Amino acid sequence: MRTGEWFLTSAERGNPATLLDARRGDGLAWSSGNQVTALIHGATYFGELAARIDALEAGDLLLFTDWRGDPDQRLRAGGPAVAEALCSAAGRGVLVRGLIWRSHLDKLAFSAEENRHLDEDIDGVGGQCLLDMRVRAGGSHHMKLAVLRHRRRPELDVAFVGGIDLCHSRRDDESHEGDPQKQPMAAVYGSRPPWHDLQAMIQGPAVGDVEAVFRERWDDPAPLSRNPVHWLRDRLSGNDTQAGPLPPQGPDPLPCGPMSVQLLRTYPSRRPGYRFAPDGERSVARGYLKALARARSLIYLEDQYLWSKPVAAVLAAALRDNPGLRLIAVLPRFPDQDGKLSEPPNLIGRVQALKLLRAAGGDRVGVYSLENSHGTPIYVHAKVCIVDDAWATVGSDNFNRRSWTHDSELTCAVLGFGAGQGACAGLGTGFGAALRQALGREHLGCGPSDLALASGAGMFEAFRRAAALLDEWHDGGRAGPRPPGQLRAYPDPELGTWTRAWACVPYHLIYDPDGRPLPMRLAGSF
Repeated sequence: MRTGEWFLTSAERGNPATLLDARRGDGLAWSSGNQVTALIHGATYFGELAARIDALEAGDLLLFTDWRGDPDQRLRAGGPAVAEALCSAAGRGVLVRGLIWRSHLDKLAFSAEENRHLDEDIDGVGGQCLLDMRVRAGGSHHMKLAVLRHRRRPELDVAFVGGIDLCHSRRDDESHEGDPQKQPMAAVYGSRPPWHDLQAMIQGPAVGDVEAVFRERWDDPAPLSRNPVHWLRDRLSGNDTQAGPLPPQGPDPLPCGPMSVQLLRTYPSRRPGYRFAPDGERSVARGYLKALARARSLIYLEDQYLWSKPVAAVLAAALRDNPGLRLIAVLPRFPDQDGKLSEPPNLIGRVQALKLLRAAGGDRVGVYSLENSHGTPIYVHAKVCIVDDAWATVGSDNFNRRSWTHDSELTCAVLGFGAGQGACAGLGTGFGAALRQALGREHLGCGPSDLALASGAGMFEAFRRAAALLDEWHDGGRAGPRPPGQLRAYPDPELGTWTRAWACVPYHLIYDPDGRPLPMRLAGSF
């Protein structure tokens, strides 16, 4: 198997202005020699991050981006909190630099005040954190990354990429009892909403690529916001509006593993454009288009949304073209907000997407939601895609048009050792196979050696049987012992004609907008 058959070339990325591919000088748009570890659950990631921050010394470098940051969110049960960990590092002489989306108002269920407080806390102890609103109108910076570089101990260099924000509700574990520090959600998720999420820990040369992504955004000369109200408030409060200089980027960490890593991104088309992406970048979408066209056995995905016809059409085409291909999708059973005006726009795109998928794949499509042992729905926030156990992604992007075209996104695509000749039969032994099997064991509630997970076809049938048993138990009044696992068959939402009509408007304008240049929209390309 050749890496170039799965990964994008620099030309296929479609953004010649970026230094991401050119910086290594080898002509490749990816790096080899990496070790990537999937950190399943927010508690796992937070604990690893806290330990890594604790080990930083004076002169080391800590870079991070976030969509939402809650200063008081505990990284471990006994602390430290997010602000405490970052500020303590800055106080020890670590160069702490952060980019946080400025966000919309809290009254709109966003996080403007929390993000501002974290910014002020870090700035107050000698770090620098910027509120970054260099986005398309109505958009956000959705990347969640952290880079830790060590001046005297480069063997400890590490980067984290995924979907987990440094905020409330994320610190859940395999028990899925929920984070004690919750954020408001739909009532169906209870007083401590269970939360399923994932982050990739990267070691090796790809750490330098993640750092380069941060540096391109940090060094962007465009104003942090074009809103005069933002500018005036920053001036009055003394907040930084200019990024301070970063030390020169050091050499990439030495190879330390068998995995190849490619970073895929989304930047919207906006005016003025980004210096590093003047026409935007859609390598997330292009990466999926290339990899999904090669799918033959199983596409396994976990996603917060899975909506948008253009995105679902890519999956549907793969199912139509390959009669032996199966699709497993794990989604949240309910939207995170349950208002009468907010819920239908959250569902209308999914109704359309699932209709396309079921028409293309029929009973080769399995769509599921999760619940904990108490029967409380688990909110699926993970953004994972595994194709034939060969190509796998962990990132901030969802399967929707917003993530593929409109907001800033970052995903880590991995080709793992051993995902070769047997990959299309679902028998790969690398990163993708290991991640698929680990997630399958959790959702099925089975042991580490369950043979049903050895192949994609076996896992597809195991999911179908487990969900049917749990659904039957619920339908029968929960009589007798509860069947193992978390899986429930996802019921396709039903929306009336009038609801579908009005929900389409906010869905297209607000929930799932299009950030492509007009010619690309008209051509239906990415």
